[in-house]
Order: sequence, then structure tokens, then C-alpha cells
Amino acid sequence: MSTKGVAAAVAAQVAFGLKAHSGWAALVVIGRSDDGYRVVDRRRIELVGPHDQWAKQPYHAAEEKEPSTAEKLVTRGIEIARKAALSEVRSAIERCREQGLSIAACAVLVPAPMPRWSVAEILAVHFRMHKAEGVMFPEALAKAVVECRLPLFSIRESGLGDEAGRVLTTPPGRLTTQVAQLGKSVGAPWGKDQKDATLAAMIALRGSH
Repeated sequence: MSTKGVAAAVAAQVAFGLKAHSGWAALVVIGRSDDGYRVVDRRRIELVGPHDQWAKQPYHAAEEKEPSTAEKLVTRGIEIARKAALSEVRSAIERCREQGLSIAACAVLVPAPMPRWSVAEILAVHFRMHKAEGVMFPEALAKAVVECRLPLFSIRESGLGDEAGRVLTTPPGRLTTQVAQLGKSVGAPWGKDQKDATLAAMIALRGSH
């Protein structure tokens, strides 16, 4: 989306909200103006390249491999995600700086923590593979945020609503209306991913002050 007109209308400080999936993430950048929040940027960022589609599910790709080969493949998949996440976060920072905006903080939505299983232990139980793949992309984004020296807000996905109510001190119904209005201001896509990333960014923006 074009952001030049929007950026001119917002305060100089913004926050990122990120919600990851297998191989990609929804990014929403939120700022404030005199009459409320504004969407400065909204886009899908890729965490796996077109020639590495297997890395969307590296544990599944390693499932039938010999143990040492499986571990190397999983490690490579995690490295691909981390490298892509770092590149995407850096690009998002640069886009903001080109518009004269500073980044107050970045929120990454995270799942419930996973036990410290080895690769072999994960591959031994299928549901663990799904869990590990659900954790690796948010972790890649969080590491990228830290490496870029932005304040990181890790927000549990299951507790997003409660955290938003606590930090933003706004009733749930009003928050829903605010987020819906932000969606109308930028148009589709504005599904659950964008809405959740928006709330996360709003929390980071408020919580950073």
C-alpha cells in the first residue's frame, strides 16, 4: 500500500505488529495522530524464499531422513527463516526511516512456549512437529527484532485480547470498532491476521511510552 499521505498525517513515532504463519507473516505498522491511530504500513512479508518452499515445514521435510541428515535439514530451515526475518525487519525499518518515522517498539505474537525437545524428540511425535513449526517463525521474527535493536514485546496469541484491554485501557467492544475502522481506512486484506497484528502494534506503541 502507498503510505506517503498516511505517514504525513501521523506522529513521528510508530510501532510494528507481527503475526507469523508457516513461511510468512502479517506486518502492520501503527502510528498516532491527533484523532487516533493510523495504519502507516500493512503488508505480507515472506519468511521463506521461492526456492526453499520445503522450509515452511522443515520438520516435515526431515521426517523420513536419517537422524544426522534430519538435524542438518531442520537447522538449515531455521537459518533460512531467521535470515529472511532479519532482512524483512530491516526493510520495514528502512521504509519508516525514509518517511522520517522512528520505531518505538515491535510486537511479535507468539504461541505457547514449547518444551526444549531435541530434533529427534520432535520428529518422533507428529503433533510436536506442528508445534515446533508454529514456534520457529515467531522466534525468527523476535530474534530479528532484537538484532535490529528495537524494543521487543512478545505477546501470547491466546492472551492478546486481555493484554490489549489492560495496556490500552479500552473496553473490548470499542477496541473491535477501532480496529475495524482502521481496516476501512486501508481496505482489504483486513482479516484476523491484520487485526491481531494491529492490536499488537497498538500495545507496543502504548507500552513503549
